[in-house]
Amino acid sequence: MSAHSDRPLDGRIALVTGASRGIGRASALALARAGAHVVATARTEGALVELDDEIRAATGAPATLVPMDLFEAAGLDQLGLAIHQRFGRLDILVHAAAMLGPMTPVAHIDPKAWERVMALNATAAYRLIRTAEPLLKAAPAGRAIFLTSGRVARPRAFWGPYGASKAAMEHLVRTWADELEQTPVRAILLDPGAMRTRMRAEAMPGEDPAGLPDPAEIGPVIVKLVQGDPGQPDANVVFDPGPRAATPASA
Repeated sequence: MSAHSDRPLDGRIALVTGASRGIGRASALALARAGAHVVATARTEGALVELDDEIRAATGAPATLVPMDLFEAAGLDQLGLAIHQRFGRLDILVHAAAMLGPMTPVAHIDPKAWERVMALNATAAYRLIRTAEPLLKAAPAGRAIFLTSGRVARPRAFWGPYGASKAAMEHLVRTWADELEQTPVRAILLDPGAMRTRMRAEAMPGEDPAGLPDPAEIGPVIVKLVQGDPGQPDANVVFDPGPRAATPASA
């Protein structure tokens, strides 16, 4: 694969979930501008078309748009098959899709709301790993990034469903990262910190968003994280762009 300085990801295939807004959209745009062909998934088809328009304007090439609901497990299996048939591999996976869920005391959580949060934030991550692992292993240096949250390490009142689901996802990715040690594939947990997203506004309605970084700022971080070579020993990391520090996933 050729890689020019302004297009370090030239020729690579990147799957981005939750690509219609927020961090997912910013990731898709940054990866496309860096040369990757983006396979963008989200529930809102109109927002995906707008993303494609912006990618075309920036790069001259289209994205592959996949309107889908990650609550539907069979759809993730079909997505993996479609990527295999069309591209034969997957170089980059960015799982940005997530939901906040109810902000309520643990004892008051509605069972159906709990199930939905766990289904999207935890179970969908497992289904993605299951469908993407053979595709990532078919690439020279597959990289998978999963968005996590500080709520995992710092629980806070009323954040139970979101924090628990992200903790489950993080444990799963750390386990998978350990399983990948003898392969060229690397799994990365990325904590973007507080950003100016719709989810943040839902969680903190009284907060002034003007003081928060724009999701676009995470794009260059993601592009840098997925450029590692197959032998990179410290690629399985938890990366927090706040202090700009990385720690081993086993820490």
